[in-house]
Amino acid sequence: MQTGTSHLFIPGPTNIPADVQRAMIVPMQDHRAPEFAALLQPVRDGLKPLFGTREAQIALLPGSGTAAWEAAITNTLSPGDKVLMARHGQFSVLWADMAQALGLQVEIMDVAWGAPCPVREIERRLGADRHGDIKAVFVTHNETATGVTSDVGAVRHALDACFHDALLFVDGVSSIGSIPFEMDLWGVDMAVAGSQKGLMCPAGLGILAASPRALATMESSCMARSFLDLRAMLAAHEGGSFCYTPPAQLLHGLRASLARLHTEGLDAVFTRHHRLAEGIRAGVAALGLSTVAEHRIFASDTVTAIRAPQGIDAREVIAIARDRYNTHFGGGLGPLAGKAFRIGHLGDLNEGMCLTALGIAELALKAAGAPITLGAGITAAQQVYAGEPHTPALSIAAE
Repeated sequence: MQTGTSHLFIPGPTNIPADVQRAMIVPMQDHRAPEFAALLQPVRDGLKPLFGTREAQIALLPGSGTAAWEAAITNTLSPGDKVLMARHGQFSVLWADMAQALGLQVEIMDVAWGAPCPVREIERRLGADRHGDIKAVFVTHNETATGVTSDVGAVRHALDACFHDALLFVDGVSSIGSIPFEMDLWGVDMAVAGSQKGLMCPAGLGILAASPRALATMESSCMARSFLDLRAMLAAHEGGSFCYTPPAQLLHGLRASLARLHTEGLDAVFTRHHRLAEGIRAGVAALGLSTVAEHRIFASDTVTAIRAPQGIDAREVIAIARDRYNTHFGGGLGPLAGKAFRIGHLGDLNEGMCLTALGIAELALKAAGAPITLGAGITAAQQVYAGEPHTPALSIAAE
């Protein structure tokens, strides 16, 4: 029998704050009534600063980030269009799989899992595309499977340096609301998020921000779409509603979570995520472990993927944490299955929670047979959180 609090340290869904939970306990309401617009429009407006945009239009789609992935493709591109995509983790792989399934001609760049989006290779391929055949470049801003953040601004620079007109699509599902995202500054045309990570709500809403240029391409796109037709959805949003019955309770929760983020201040939110992540990384290094991210310069501030020591099955570590200590870590995905586990540190999180995550990870690793010193990770993280001098953790991936 489990007692006490169940600890959730997966990289999404994340913990839901009590006030956000309470905000969702409301009676059902008429989504065609005028007062529904008073709920919907502030949510759309409140999302814009998180995306770093004044120009984009925000669409809310019942579904997940995956639904927003599909909407980004089907509303702007046509079957047979050539797109450029890097695969460097499970979610960038899945987005590429979707693009192929929807009939796009996908030019793949395979990169080591643990490396970021290959900006120089993107620039080389764009420069070689003399006839402008590449219609879009796709970037996974924060690869949740590997704990790696890519430089979207550098990708925009590559596009501009090549005088290329390709659209720029960015998956920000595990970044938006937790780390800086500058849609207008980076010239992003389609930015994707979901309700269940940095926005601290249940899963169920895909969120898509479309630039004016992306909106203009919808007139010429001829890919089939119905439920995910953004023109219809945005028209309904402008009228204060949805094309179909919306998850109204989720919108109430999202309004409350946005209020939390804006009260804390986005700069403070980003600083907090960085500080908490630095503590986790220092703890991992102090335990003699390596991260999947190949270097700290692009290590994610929302999730850390940790390689299990030689001879230790990460799945056993996860099972011990779950069954003995009522604590949930993320598993290794794809080729990282059994080789890594993940600590999510985004959303409603503080130093005490991160220390708990490290402490349980130490216990589970020790029980699985890993040669670690109990308390070493916690002590290193405490030094970070106390503001004491420490040596930055270097992430050198092990084979």
